[in-house]
Amino acid sequence: MLDSYPLATLLHSEAEGMDELEKTLAAVASGDLSPESAAGRLKRGEVRYLGEFAALDLGRSLRKGVPEVVYARGKSPAQVAAICATLLESGERVLVSTPTPEHEAQIQATLPEVPLRRAGRSIIVGSGESVPSGGRVGALSAGTSDLPVLEEALAVAREMGVSVMSFHDVGVAGVHRLAAPLEELREFDPDCLIVAAGMEGALPSVVSGLVAVPVIGLPTSTGYGLGGDGTAAILGMLQTCSPGLSVVNVDNGVGAGATAALIANRAALARAAHDNGRKSGSV
Repeated sequence: MLDSYPLATLLHSEAEGMDELEKTLAAVASGDLSPESAAGRLKRGEVRYLGEFAALDLGRSLRKGVPEVVYARGKSPAQVAAICATLLESGERVLVSTPTPEHEAQIQATLPEVPLRRAGRSIIVGSGESVPSGGRVGALSAGTSDLPVLEEALAVAREMGVSVMSFHDVGVAGVHRLAAPLEELREFDPDCLIVAAGMEGALPSVVSGLVAVPVIGLPTSTGYGLGGDGTAAILGMLQTCSPGLSVVNVDNGVGAGATAALIANRAALARAAHDNGRKSGSV
């Protein structure tokens, strides 16, 4: 039975001259694999190998709900462009994190008909929008300098289908600026919040003490001198006494956005199930 084949053989696109999709369909046609097993395997996804420099997880979005993001730092412009071109064969958009102008120019040269748009310190390659999931994420930045990382987080969240409401430059140097945004966010009724802050990283703790949803602290490498590389911000957030605050690493906008969207999309599923139950009279 094909299900007993080694994982490497099943996933390697060049094994026996067939890619994963072709082998799966052939196994279904021969009766060696049930349609149900084939559907599960396809949801786990194909790994696409690009020479010796990349193994792309094409099924991550279906399997996990988080799209594969191209981290450009450390990759050549040609490698990033090739990865984008391959991912666009099975999807409408690709998010590229921390690209340089050289990366962006090579992507445009390789994919001249594909639009690019900036999202903080990332770019989105491709057109269209994700299908709304019903999840809701709120976002706050302590300062304008925190925006590039926060906007990257929100780009990931939007790619995962959530609706976003954000407010900026509401840090603790003028904490009275926070009152009006919190009122609007309460009306928006988010499933969780992302709060980005550099310097001493105080804002996520303040916000977490005032709201009844999970808060994801996003420390940024914004600050002066000792600790200004994000060290002071992340340590301040990790040492919080405010319950309900979780923290990602410094400048990890992708991680913050993915975590927030997973929480929001899970909450959206629960709301939908509850609403359907009420309509059917089962609750």
